Amino acid sequence: MTVFEEIALRQSIMFGGLSFGFLAAIIFAFFFCYRGPSTLKTFIKVLTPLAFAVAGYVNFAAPLVVLGLLVSAIGDAFLSRDGKKSFLTGLIAFAAAHVFYIAHFLPMASLADLTWLPAVLLVVLAVSTERWLIPYTDDMAWPVRIYVLLITVMGCAALGLSGREIAVLGAFAFILSDLILAINLFRLPPDSRLRIPSEIALWIFYVLGQAGILIGAGFAQPLFSI
Repeated sequence: MTVFEEIALRQSIMFGGLSFGFLAAIIFAFFFCYRGPSTLKTFIKVLTPLAFAVAGYVNFAAPLVVLGLLVSAIGDAFLSRDGKKSFLTGLIAFAAAHVFYIAHFLPMASLADLTWLPAVLLVVLAVSTERWLIPYTDDMAWPVRIYVLLITVMGCAALGLSGREIAVLGAFAFILSDLILAINLFRLPPDSRLRIPSEIALWIFYVLGQAGILIGAGFAQPLFSI
């Protein structure tokens, strides 16, 4: 195999992996995200972050981004199950993903490039969770607090990236999915008419978030620019 053939193969696997990940995400959104736990639901759910991880790995994406996607798949698996232990394990996995993303963003970020207004608004949102979220989390208060801190740092780090707008949008789509998840878990009544549309919206923003981070910041140069 020549160098050019290897490059073509790797790019084919990358775009194939991205396409497969989006296809799995569409199937999950239409048929599984609003249903109760099942082995099939868990299997379909983890396909998207795993496919994105493979797409990145075969084209030499940043190891921290690939690791973030892999531990996100673990988080997805546990969050697709019922029970406090599964939720806590999933929360820890996604916290680890955010740590990996923070570690990847910070060396590329600059205070000179930081967009301050969104950063301030993000911090205000994080602080506001002490009033509208934390009082409803019972004994999960401190794990949730730590997670809120991590996603806030991740979002602020993304805002310092220059020329990687897709990654910034991806980071904030991820944050929005976490915001919807928090409302669904701790504030939304189980029989609310918003339950199904919110679950679908959560999943859409999550997938777009992961894809945006990979496409916009996972490689030496963004795959696409806006």
